[in-house]
Amino acid sequence: MSTRVSVIGTGNAGLTAAYHFSLEGAQVCLYGASGFDQALSDIESHGGITALSSYNGVDLTYSGFQSIHTVTRNLAETIAFSKLLILPVPSFAQEPLFIEMLPYLKDGQIIMLMPGNYGSLVLNRLKIEHGYQHLDITFVDAISIPWATRIVAPAQIAILGMKEFLPVAAFPAHKTQQAMAQLQSIMPLPLKPLANVISVGLENINFGGHPLLTTLSMGLLENFNGKFNYYKDCCSTSTAKAASVMEKERIQIGQALGLSLVPELDAMNALYAMQCENVYEVNRTSETHGKLNSAPDSASNRYITEDAAYLLVPCHEFGLLTKTATPIVTSCLHIDNAYNSTNYFVTGRTLKKMGLANMSVTEIMQFIA
Repeated sequence: MSTRVSVIGTGNAGLTAAYHFSLEGAQVCLYGASGFDQALSDIESHGGITALSSYNGVDLTYSGFQSIHTVTRNLAETIAFSKLLILPVPSFAQEPLFIEMLPYLKDGQIIMLMPGNYGSLVLNRLKIEHGYQHLDITFVDAISIPWATRIVAPAQIAILGMKEFLPVAAFPAHKTQQAMAQLQSIMPLPLKPLANVISVGLENINFGGHPLLTTLSMGLLENFNGKFNYYKDCCSTSTAKAASVMEKERIQIGQALGLSLVPELDAMNALYAMQCENVYEVNRTSETHGKLNSAPDSASNRYITEDAAYLLVPCHEFGLLTKTATPIVTSCLHIDNAYNSTNYFVTGRTLKKMGLANMSVTEIMQFIA
């Protein structure tokens, strides 16, 4: 009997998840909210989703066509379809979506956030604040989505590559193995357990690659409308040096929290089956990333609005908590604030929003265990 899974979200990752889970033999319910459901209309008119066999002159894997078991704009129907609920949505969408989901959730369901970005902690706080503290659900945070992928035409995707494995952790952490066992049945790649959801947030590989390179390259990005290869053209010997200093800050934050984090270079080599000697080489030679002949064209791109607000801000907050200096992280956030006339130190994912305010490190680790 096929495993059933609900995919909530119709962006690049949502359509790819629906396609690839179907390819793996699962029955998929794909949800898109009314008013933001053009992707669903496209799938309905084409009868399913097509994954291209080539893109930009490069041969791609996982190509083919898959019909989707259920396509719906009804959130109650989506949540009732399966106990496995996958949310491959941007971090800013997690909170309003979860509030809308709350009345329909049932005990025993699993909500997987791709990427997590500490979202499980935020959603747990919302669950309590909205009066659902007795609802027995398990949250799972993933470091990112499994794929490098793009929607390239109506009901058509290009899967440029996929990680070798996907690191995850549950909230609470003692449920990680149980949740992984249920999720693995629909996942197209192995899941790897991490210590807890804070480890997952700190090991999101977008931390080092996206916000800093985007911030340092803003003139190039805006003046040329993002029409070049982001990883190759924005990574230079000097920007790579700055990124390496920020990487040390991340590792030091992990140590201050009692976590043993994987260095970015080791993580990239393992996730993409490479043998690069430094992060500069990763950005310049990665076949998966080299297929992405596009780049952000403004400071409002998610590489800042999501990755700075939801990855760098938590790191800064953990730095304040543990009295660990984060000068590059903090400087990057100050510049991004100026770019976007905002204050990510307030609007980003703070300890208060994660439900961790006024806790010590020991108390936090006990809370998420």
